[in-house]
Amino acid sequence: MLVAFSVAPSGTPADVAHSAGTGDDASVHSAVAAAVRVVRESGLPNHTDAMFTTIEGEWQEVFEVIRLATEAVGAYGSRVSLVLKADIRPGHTGELAGKIERLERAIDAAGQ
Repeated sequence: MLVAFSVAPSGTPADVAHSAGTGDDASVHSAVAAAVRVVRESGLPNHTDAMFTTIEGEWQEVFEVIRLATEAVGAYGSRVSLVLKADIRPGHTGELAGKIERLERAIDAAGQ
């Protein structure tokens, strides 16, 4: 399965060290960095862009990583916003890259 997710803190951090002198923008970047670090350290295939991080794996392992990433962001605010979009396709792996490869082939074919 593929799950694209976005997680962001809001409110006042429980730990003052996460907000001291950083301002809201820096605090959000730091929180997102903490989440992405969790994803990358998981070893699961992943991709981060300007809006979402997409992770590929089995249901339990993907959602465990998302839970840990959400907890990491929780240190930066009293609330956490989590947005998820999933593509559940049993029996398929390598779709993080495979979907893009098929798209590029279709674009090339349409241009001919």
